[in-house]
Amino acid sequence: MGNLCATFSPSKPPANTFPNPPSLSISSNRWSRMRSSRREKTGDSLTSEQALEVAAALFQKRPLDSSVSFDRSTSLRQPTSGKKNRNALPRSSSSRPRSLTDPLLQPQQLVNQDIKLDDLETNHFVLVHGGGFGAWCWYKTIALLEEAGYRATAIDLTGSGIHSFDPNSITDLSQYVQPLTDFLEKLPDGEKVILVGHDFGGACISYAMELFHFKIAKAVFIAAAMLSDGQNTLDMFSLQAGSDDVMRQSQVFVYSNGNDNPPTAIELTKPLLKNLFFNQTPAKDVALASVSMRPVPFPPVLEKLRLSDMKYGSVRRFYIQTLNDNAIAVPIQESMIERNPPEQVFYLKGADHSPFFSKPQALHRLLVEISKIQRP
Repeated sequence: MGNLCATFSPSKPPANTFPNPPSLSISSNRWSRMRSSRREKTGDSLTSEQALEVAAALFQKRPLDSSVSFDRSTSLRQPTSGKKNRNALPRSSSSRPRSLTDPLLQPQQLVNQDIKLDDLETNHFVLVHGGGFGAWCWYKTIALLEEAGYRATAIDLTGSGIHSFDPNSITDLSQYVQPLTDFLEKLPDGEKVILVGHDFGGACISYAMELFHFKIAKAVFIAAAMLSDGQNTLDMFSLQAGSDDVMRQSQVFVYSNGNDNPPTAIELTKPLLKNLFFNQTPAKDVALASVSMRPVPFPPVLEKLRLSDMKYGSVRRFYIQTLNDNAIAVPIQESMIERNPPEQVFYLKGADHSPFFSKPQALHRLLVEISKIQRP
């Protein structure tokens, strides 16, 4: 897509290459329909031109026009040895050689033997996926955590993963995050969890932290939107000027409410997924993602978070940076950290935007390490 205007050209509508989820009921012609006209609207609703301004800010990473207002590690290295370890886990079947910085270890090696899980504030991780992903993306993390004695729960947010809801019908962040807030509400009194959010999941766990701060021991942001009060996820993308061809070309807007209304969702084009999210990920996991990812609901991305120091601010926060990330560049991650400093920052070398695929062992070790950090 040479530029954003060309993307919305009625004479050359982009091909809808991303398959529709089987559970959605929207017809295919309506699903791929692009903007054919631009009409001025008044009042509080988002106009056509404002939607384009939003899209430009989101996918070209330039500042949003102030006139548009919306409510909306370095990981441990295991020493190598010349002797073959009979107890090592089997080698991945991927054709990509495993990085020496992410060696395969027995699960029990990933937890210090002098640490008793019962002595931790909590050993229960709740994993929240990013935009377009689903609970399925955490399958390696779940296996490693459970084999090490931890509890792990992965949530499908509304319209994501196998959740049978049309992403185009989601109107606000509370609706999108409802499976997570329902889960936290049902936790027994006195029980706490460690919330882990990836990508847009960072905004989602922030929303939950404001509501259920007393049930959250720690929050971990993995290449995630870690926002301040009054920010929306678009603000994260406008922190850095310039444009990203991969980011811009990978997006297709969906107008399920008609061309004269704002976008309802964003589709991620299948051919460009690897370069954007999975540039260090094994081919088998890229294949899994290509048939599992679903459209990202647009209204929640626009919604500004209301976060207080008394609630959200009372939860201990940790950030994990992904240093080979093509989706949320390191300067953007660092800007969020500088504006809203967490308790500690960790780094994953050689990790793309999806470290649960590209660096599962290193990510696991960091999660375990964070679970053991005592209050200062």
